[in-house]
Parts: sequence; C-alpha cells; structure tokens
Amino acid sequence: MRSWLFAPGDSLKKMTKACEGEADIVILDLEDAVTEENKPTAREAIASFLNGRSDRVRARIWVRVNPLDGDWTTRDLAAIMPARPGGIMLPKSRGRHDVEKLDELLTARELAQRIAPGSTPVIALVTETAAAMFTTGDYAGAPRLTAMTWGAEDLADSIGAQSNRDADGEFGFTYRLARSLCLLGAAAAEVPAIETISTDFRDLDRLRDRAVQVRREGYRGMLAIHPAQVPIINEAFSPGADEIAEAQEIVALFEANPGAGTIGWKGGMLDRPHLSRARQLLAQVES
Repeated sequence: MRSWLFAPGDSLKKMTKACEGEADIVILDLEDAVTEENKPTAREAIASFLNGRSDRVRARIWVRVNPLDGDWTTRDLAAIMPARPGGIMLPKSRGRHDVEKLDELLTARELAQRIAPGSTPVIALVTETAAAMFTTGDYAGAPRLTAMTWGAEDLADSIGAQSNRDADGEFGFTYRLARSLCLLGAAAAEVPAIETISTDFRDLDRLRDRAVQVRREGYRGMLAIHPAQVPIINEAFSPGADEIAEAQEIVALFEANPGAGTIGWKGGMLDRPHLSRARQLLAQVES
C-alpha cells in the first residue's frame, strides 16, 4: 500500500487511466472531486466500473465516500457496495466513533449482498477538521481500520487559515503537527500511516524529497492525485537493496548472539530497537 491514487468518480476516462497504472491502491472519489449535482451520476458510474472488473482487480479499487456528518454516505454505500469495492476511505473522520458507525453501515450492506461481514477494509482521514486533531490517538482496535492518513487542505479550511504553507512553501507548524499526530495515532492503532497528497503534481523532485523524508519518519505510503506521481511514490517507499542487506545483517548478528542486549557494529552499538526496525523492514519487503 505504497501509492494511493485518486480518480474522480464522474470521469470514466480518469478512472480507467488510474486503474491501468502502477498505483497499489486506486481511490474512486465521491467526495471533493465530485460536485453535489454530479454525485448520483458518479455513484452509478463507480458501481458500473467495479462490476466490470474481476475480484482480483476490484481488490485494489477503493472508494472515498462522503463524510458521515452529511446526508450522502448511506446513498454512496447503497450504490457501490453491491459492486464489492476493495475498500472504503472515510473522509473527515471525527474519531473512532465514526469508524464504528461506518462499520455498522458496511456490515448491513455486506449482509444484504452476501459479502462476508467485516471483509471491507477502511482507511480513515483523521485530521481534516480542528476537532478531529484531538482524537487521532483514539483509533486503536477500531473495526476494519487498515490505515490512517491526514489532510492539510480541509484542515486549513476548518481553521479559517489563508494558507497551510509558510513563507518557504513548506507546511506550517499546525499541519506538521497534524502529520505527526496521524503518525503517532497510526502507530498506536498498529496500522500503516499514509502521507497526504502533494498538490503540485508537476514538481516530481519535490515530491520525491518529501516522500523519502516521511518514509524515514515512519510513514508507509502516500496519497497521489496524478498518475505521474505514482512511480516516484512507489520507488520512495520501497526498501532499497542496501537497506535490505543491512537489515538482514542486523538480524543475523542478533540471531548469532541470542543472549546479547547490545552488539558492536560498524564502529557503533546496536540494541534491541535496531533489531525490531530491521525485522519490520524485512516484513515490509516480504508483504
């Protein structure tokens, strides 16, 4: 789940192009990318698009529904669940209770369509409102939760900010805080953290730098708004050969010295957290 590419649900051309590309997950959007008057058409278009795909292909096609604080979520699910999407993105999640509410709605739809209850996973967007910033640590054990991500654009709107960027063009403090809270919340919930979008899809060098940075911090993937961003994201979030070899060496050292708490290595010292990180990296490669 390195790359998550959005495509508007009212554009067959863009949905098709997104699914033909290299994205690990394609998110067909019923929320921000679709105007209110086009939502009924987009629901039908997404359902038809999913129905024309095999089970294997549908597994990587998720749908972003509308927020639970509005009137459209139940209509979204009624239209798309018979077509068995691979997963659901919940925008503007206000906390664990929203994921639990979505779980109830999904379970009812799954039972109605003879889909295994609980089999439709969820990724939650957890920082899109000011109030939601205070609940990012509450998601542990939330049903269906597979990943967490954050949003800077809607958060700025919620706050009434003129911009979410500082004078250097980087995210301001509040939005860096949102990124950190999402990362910590995902770690507490034991699910991957997914970085938010880069709105300038033409600046691929800046995208690469940011993807590398947030992966170093603990993020496991990134949202994309254009197919050109996907190869950059996939590369940035894929462990390199040198990283893999180093992790294998660290694991081998501790396996050869099972009673050791610390081990000298390359002029420094390794301890058990180094072993844990090495094992996590190798598990990521295997998956």
